[in-house]
Amino acid sequence: MAPTGIRLKTLTFSELNISPRILKSIEEMGFEEPTPIQIQTIPLLLAGRDVTGQAQTGTGKTAAFGIPVLQQIDLHRRTTQVIILSPTRELAIQIAEELVRLSHHLGPVTILPVYGGQPIERQLKALKNGAQIVVGTPGRVLDHLRRGTLSLARVKIVVLDEADQMLDMGFRDDIEAILKTTPAERQTVLFAATLPRPILEISRRFQKDPVLIKVHHREITVPSQIEQLYLEVRSTDKIEALSRVLDSYDPKLTLIFCNTKRRVDELASRIRTRGYISAKLHGDMKQSQRDRTMEAFRKGGIDILIATDVAARGIDVEGIDLVINYEVPQDVENYVHRIGRTARAGRSGRAITFVDPKEIYKLGAIQEITRISITRTPLPSAIDAAEAKMAPLVRKIRETVDNGEHERYVALIERIMVGDYTSLEIAAALLRIQMASQR
Repeated sequence: MAPTGIRLKTLTFSELNISPRILKSIEEMGFEEPTPIQIQTIPLLLAGRDVTGQAQTGTGKTAAFGIPVLQQIDLHRRTTQVIILSPTRELAIQIAEELVRLSHHLGPVTILPVYGGQPIERQLKALKNGAQIVVGTPGRVLDHLRRGTLSLARVKIVVLDEADQMLDMGFRDDIEAILKTTPAERQTVLFAATLPRPILEISRRFQKDPVLIKVHHREITVPSQIEQLYLEVRSTDKIEALSRVLDSYDPKLTLIFCNTKRRVDELASRIRTRGYISAKLHGDMKQSQRDRTMEAFRKGGIDILIATDVAARGIDVEGIDLVINYEVPQDVENYVHRIGRTARAGRSGRAITFVDPKEIYKLGAIQEITRISITRTPLPSAIDAAEAKMAPLVRKIRETVDNGEHERYVALIERIMVGDYTSLEIAAALLRIQMASQR
């Protein structure tokens, strides 16, 4: 097993010999550039090589094997041509969902996740109709093989994702039994975070002259003065959660990160309609536009900047109070780069990551690799957000009274009180008018 020895450089997806139809899907998904594991893996898999990849969760592994898999299947054959094994139902579903998005412009591709806990009758019907790509947990795949409801006799590609985790869960015998039912002339891909002896033994027995790819994270240092928090919030509720966070913390300058250009565009549009002074930054914008946007952000003409990782490279703006990861970053190093935009020049800062319940495992990987603790924080309530939004006005009212600057208006209030209104009612009405004018 020989390592690639490739010196990585910045490439685009179009330079990786990917078909135009898949490139179109990648573009629509909004990804700006391939990750290191994708740069190294995709050309090898398209060339038919077996690959053993050592990489942590959150490095873009699914697209690294998913793009070549989709490009090599025969769309006209309804038989199962690819089997992908993963340790958990959650991961199997996520892999299948990403393959569906990547295959959007390929035509009719049947991708079926199979796992325990789902009615098997539904899976039986889908398998009978023909599934070109099956993504499943080892136990359920083996169950279908024994029932005779799944045949791997014509499989061209086998992918073992998170292989070390599958072995830790006791799936080694199941994996070997499944591999023995596949043709000898196949392409075998193995990904794992670690490569202990049992993994290397499986590689030796079932792979042919595999290329070893290792993507190691550099030593990562996270500034201690950054308060790191996370909110567990469903994707559909993120925009409301964002509004509450912005209102509750009331930062002067906020930098929000999204994983794709498409999500940046969508979020920028949605928060502008809510009255926030914001702008966006991503690779599809002209350099002159990006320069103007950054200048406005530096000078405080824009309170909120929404950006992708690529577009935000080199941002060095003092006074960023809050960094929000609207989506968990695809790579651990991106997480560190993102939150490092706050707490500059010895100042303190805060970083909040929005985590969908299905992505909690990604947050765990970030904490494990960086050896940091990210504290869960509750979502501010609507009342908390409203009170925080009023806090600056309340402070200003107190300062005005303490400085005696209110006295010239006392006579006006007394005249209004003649109409049977109390001073409390008048004050509340004035506060209501002021708050409405700020929306």
